[in-house]
Amino acid sequence: MNGFFAFLRRDVRAALAIAYLALLVLVAVAAPWLSPYSPTAQNVNDMLAQPSAAHWLGTDDLGRDILSRLIHGAPATIYASFLAVGVAILLGVPVGLAAGYFGGWIDDVISRTIDTLLSFPAIVLAIAVTGALGIGLTNGMIAVGIVFAPQLARLARARTLVVRHELYVDAARCFGASTPHILWRHVLPNAIQPVIVQVTLLLAAALLAEASLSFLGLGVQPPHPSWGAMLARAYQAMDIAPEQMYPPGLAILFTALAFNALGESLRIALDPTLKR
Repeated sequence: MNGFFAFLRRDVRAALAIAYLALLVLVAVAAPWLSPYSPTAQNVNDMLAQPSAAHWLGTDDLGRDILSRLIHGAPATIYASFLAVGVAILLGVPVGLAAGYFGGWIDDVISRTIDTLLSFPAIVLAIAVTGALGIGLTNGMIAVGIVFAPQLARLARARTLVVRHELYVDAARCFGASTPHILWRHVLPNAIQPVIVQVTLLLAAALLAEASLSFLGLGVQPPHPSWGAMLARAYQAMDIAPEQMYPPGLAILFTALAFNALGESLRIALDPTLKR
């Protein structure tokens, strides 16, 4: 474990990604104190204003301060990403462990279900589930989590197929350990490494999914700020003020890159062959 953290300290990419994500969390927590204006306050006299000393990033088509909305959109982004990935972990990892450990018809049924779900485009399936659950950020990200769950299930299954034949698992069976105990204490800790890496990558995918759903009006509902919703408003005024697309677009880009960079660093750190 010490070597793992030492490797991360030597990895500049991972350090920058962690620093950026820590700053993002700090901004999200301190949003009420950092934003210069209310994110929902409208001023018809300042509609589509250019960046200035009063409004550093300008205002949108309703006269709302873009910087304030960008800051207040960070909590929704973090909440949405972790909610979707949390749902995916709760649904996908236990199913993958069961499929890999028990095998037989259980594995066949679960694997065919996973293959069926993976055959659908993710965003289309998320929109369908959102339509069934209802419009809103929480329902939308639960839908995204359901869409992501098969990916984690497949990874957990593949790793469990290897781990279940290890000697320490056979020894636990010989000593009379129960199946839940074996799965929790012996299989899961040794099958979780690829899942951890995939989770960081899914955080970036969840961020993009939230932005897409909010852009389509299926995520965060007005007047609450969201980076995806801000992009949708900026798109409507793109011919008049195209610069409004840059703040939320760059925020989404940098956050997704940070999650991806952290995932790549974790993949290298957890794989000795890649580390060498």
